[in-house]
Amino acid sequence: MKNILVNILSLAFLIILISCSAEEDPQFRIRNERANKANVQIQTSGGNTININDVVAAQTTAYQTAAEGNVTATAVIQNESVSPTVTFFAAKDTRYTIVIQTGNTPSLRVDRE
Repeated sequence: MKNILVNILSLAFLIILISCSAEEDPQFRIRNERANKANVQIQTSGGNTININDVVAAQTTAYQTAAEGNVTATAVIQNESVSPTVTFFAAKDTRYTIVIQTGNTPSLRVDRE
């Protein structure tokens, strides 16, 4: 009987410990599917700006961390007159890939992982 009680208390303790784990800030990376180099600026609702420069064709950058909230990403693409922009909400414990898409007119897509 004591073993059952100890096992139940141990299980309850582990469940509480796991549920109290810390949340991580959202992470972003850039994937350039266009033929030209791009510079991307990520602005968060907290007022911070992350610049990811010189993303060459077919490159995927490393992840960068930012605060949770509304995010606006703008890409300036070499030899293009259009600078595509996308706005989305970035949640904790989530990774995002901002994709610079191919096509006649440059555009951005956000993939949530």
